[in-house]
Amino acid sequence: MAKCGACGPGYATPLDAMKGPREEIVYLPCIYRNTGREKPDYLATVDVDPQSPHYCQVIHRLPMPNLRDELHHSGWNACSSCFGDATKRRNRLILPSLISSRIYVVDVGTDLRAPRIHKIVEPVELFWKGNVANPHTSHCLGSGDILISCLGDPSGNGKGGFILLDGETFEVKGNWENGEKIPPLGYDFWYQPRHNVLMSTEWGAPKVLADGFNPADVERGHYGQRINVWDWSTHTYLQAVDLGKGSIPLEIRFLHNPDAAEGFVGCALSGEVHRFYKTEKGDWAAEKVIEVPSKKVQGWLLPDMPGLITDILISLDDRFLYFSNWLHGDIRQYDISDTRRPRLVGQVFLGGSITKGGPVTVLEDKELQCQPEPFVIKGKKVPGGPQMIQLSLDGKRLYVTSSLYSGWDKQFYPDLIK
Repeated sequence: MAKCGACGPGYATPLDAMKGPREEIVYLPCIYRNTGREKPDYLATVDVDPQSPHYCQVIHRLPMPNLRDELHHSGWNACSSCFGDATKRRNRLILPSLISSRIYVVDVGTDLRAPRIHKIVEPVELFWKGNVANPHTSHCLGSGDILISCLGDPSGNGKGGFILLDGETFEVKGNWENGEKIPPLGYDFWYQPRHNVLMSTEWGAPKVLADGFNPADVERGHYGQRINVWDWSTHTYLQAVDLGKGSIPLEIRFLHNPDAAEGFVGCALSGEVHRFYKTEKGDWAAEKVIEVPSKKVQGWLLPDMPGLITDILISLDDRFLYFSNWLHGDIRQYDISDTRRPRLVGQVFLGGSITKGGPVTVLEDKELQCQPEPFVIKGKKVPGGPQMIQLSLDGKRLYVTSSLYSGWDKQFYPDLIK
């Protein structure tokens, strides 16, 4: 947190944040849905202080009071968007549930090492006040409110809408978007107020996602292929930037420089990273700047295995781009000093579907000479592949989790959910 007598949470600038104190704990959601065990999801608190006797240990578990929620992403009630407001505190963690459509508000201010439930927003609140469901990404706003993107409507159809929570009471205020025009699908989003824009992405219709991945659903148009552009001040839908059928753009990031009118989006199925940018005309466009080639394989669902880019992030100094290939099993680091020509400077394999000794044989690979070794920690093989990633403020430590979505975990990495 900022050390300032009259400041709110976070930091004045991204570069100030890089000079902040080292993290001592991390929170991560743990999922039981699709494991065959009737237990609630829980929030784990992990000690990551190297000087602590409990270093790299789970020091607390907070079970949710309901079953089959499918916790997924998390966000804060307040952050650097509220830096100028000394009345704001970053003391609540926001946990949207992808399947149940609940939103848990967790108190991490009373005891940050032993969080507790502060409030539960029940699904009916989203259904009746916003006609949306399946909440995903949560971001705190400078206004003090909390903005959450959704995947669909209460019937399981795709709908790229949003919901606003009051940042103090956590009551549902209604939809963020105005007007009748709404994208057919939703997922992640990011915003850049200095350019009066919010950008959202598309995954798939909730009722399609529920049954695992079926390639035929891509052909039927049930998965996304667009970046959707919104007017930040009027909350109206402006434009769609098409990235190609079957691309499935998931995580999207603007550069941290608040004056920059560009960023990157990772496309899961096409294995591409696109740079999006503001044109001279004032609208938005995108160009492919990275491509991860699919591998020809035997013993897998399809004859060609995509990397499946599931998460991306940018270092606070806008120097490096990181992303995870959930199926191929690697995390990549690119130098983006020239945003139009990213340069691969680092790569590490943390499991995946093509490791030696597994059921998959790689027949043709444009990148690797041989299949990577299994990922082993303390003598135990780690199942799954790298999925969500989080970089420390100073850019020196990268935290990685392995679960994508329990329906897909069960389909692609059955050992992961055992």
